[in-house]
Amino acid sequence: MKNLAQLFAGRNCTAIDAGRFDRLGEYVLDLGPEIRIPGKVFCGQALHATGAELSFQSFAPGTETGFLHSHETHEELYVFLSGHGEFQVDGSVFAVGQGSVVRVAPEGRRSVRNNGSEPLVMLCVQYRAGTFTAADAADGHILPGPVEW
Repeated sequence: MKNLAQLFAGRNCTAIDAGRFDRLGEYVLDLGPEIRIPGKVFCGQALHATGAELSFQSFAPGTETGFLHSHETHEELYVFLSGHGEFQVDGSVFAVGQGSVVRVAPEGRRSVRNNGSEPLVMLCVQYRAGTFTAADAADGHILPGPVEW
């Protein structure tokens, strides 16, 4: 089974390499004897992330999540990087593909499937719902001086 590679670790930064998206199928998320998810890798712990979890997942043509799921407190953003498929939330089904972004509230019952002919690749970002405020939007600071490489 494939593992994430660390590119850099510093006081204020951690960088990893998940590898090429066409090789995400080499990852397997093992959730127990009944549930093994090929093509899924979580990255938050390897990055030492403190405010969100993120994962990459690749669905081979004709495959799907295989189950509905929801969360207690976490909202999710699904960003589709390549391929075509369908997304289901609370019984409603709609098409997704490269460039689609889907937000699902914690209680939303969700699933994904690839009904296309090439891999459907997505990035999922998971975070505690209701925590981002207007003040957070102004949190960044442009620092004085030039960038030196």
